[in-house]
Amino acid sequence: MRKLSLVRILLYSCQGSTSRRNFVTSRNPSQIKDEIDKANQQAVERMMESDPVWVDMGLARKVIPGMKEKMLLHAGPPIEWERMAGPMKGAVMGAAVYEGWARDGSEAEKLAKSGQITFVPNHHHNSAGPMAGIVSPNMPVYVVHDRKYGNDTYSNLNEGIGKVLRYGAYSSEVIQRLTWMRDTLATTLEATIKEIKKDKDGVAMKPIIIQALTMGDDCHNRYNAATPLFLREIVPYMMQTGLDKKTLIDSFNFMAQNNFTLLNLGMAAGKAMSLAAHRIKYSTVVAVLTRNGTDAGIWVSGLGNEWFTAPAPVPKGVWFPGYSEKDANPDLGDSAITETAGYGGFAMAAAPGIVSWVGGSVAYAVENTQKMYEITCTKHKYFIIPFLDFQGTPTGVDLRKVVRTGITPTINTGIAHKEAGIGQVGAGMVSFPLDMFKQALKSYAQKYGI
Repeated sequence: MRKLSLVRILLYSCQGSTSRRNFVTSRNPSQIKDEIDKANQQAVERMMESDPVWVDMGLARKVIPGMKEKMLLHAGPPIEWERMAGPMKGAVMGAAVYEGWARDGSEAEKLAKSGQITFVPNHHHNSAGPMAGIVSPNMPVYVVHDRKYGNDTYSNLNEGIGKVLRYGAYSSEVIQRLTWMRDTLATTLEATIKEIKKDKDGVAMKPIIIQALTMGDDCHNRYNAATPLFLREIVPYMMQTGLDKKTLIDSFNFMAQNNFTLLNLGMAAGKAMSLAAHRIKYSTVVAVLTRNGTDAGIWVSGLGNEWFTAPAPVPKGVWFPGYSEKDANPDLGDSAITETAGYGGFAMAAAPGIVSWVGGSVAYAVENTQKMYEITCTKHKYFIIPFLDFQGTPTGVDLRKVVRTGITPTINTGIAHKEAGIGQVGAGMVSFPLDMFKQALKSYAQKYGI
């Protein structure tokens, strides 16, 4: 009977009904509704008013609090080596070689099995990384500061697409690229942000996202406008760094030729926005949506850092030549932090061109955005979709609405090969499993005595 009353009371508070019939609870339903509504209003207001700004670069071990030697941050909920999927294992092996802990993949695998490497979710350190999301101590990371609420968040640099570490590739080519990114690209960006900070606080991310959404981006799997907007802002400062011409040209070309350059900064911004909405008592707003290739997981604002997990689903999508769904690993990555904050797949109606990358149709892109309004708290005040008469994007996934409707957050995503070492094989769409939202609903009722 208690399980039934739990669901009813939370559905009541979600729908705003005034009927109290059949409720078995020690608390007044209207009071519960008011408490949750007020908390959720505060959460989404903080999420929308968050002001993330890129302010610094640095090696992870120097700038991420709590980062240690022989520690690897990873995407998704907690996981140990034995349960890791192929692409996650491949990324771990590559990071071990990059760090000099192992000479090759075989040594790296033995090291990972030995238990000498500590594996910790990015989200435990206010960080976020795409796909495998591996951040090792000597990888350079962006530092994003929320000018409104004071939080700092982090993400690594984007390698491009295909055979890259985040998709589980770890060949010598991958390691060489990562080393160049540390020694050249990060050096350029660090010098550039120092020049920028002589003039202003840093590079504000929200205005770039706002503008890019009106230019055909969703700011998850399409950064075709956002990356050039970012480069337009930083290039004048790059030219003032005094770095040699080759370094500047190589750094610029690498970023300009990769439309996903801004993805990682966009994720750090999304993490800052969602973090601003986290740990608000009574709130049923989802503060983290993530997956690690084995499990998908969520955090709920009013439940703090308690993980609720379910098996990660396999995406449906468009495949690189020679690959198909049978090659695909279940979904992985922290990149759904963009949808958590109100853009990405939730803004697909703003990005019709994305269907050529992730599959589907323009009608499907619009339909997905429309469905997400059914499970969110509000329409974003600043992130707008011209095609939908300039409505705000769906913002603030409400745990209660997900369980009531059975509609779960649907995102766009890259697709990794299920075997370590191969890399990206496509891009597509995926929906989070409903079971973990049900788990969270039950835990919420227990915590708040409903």
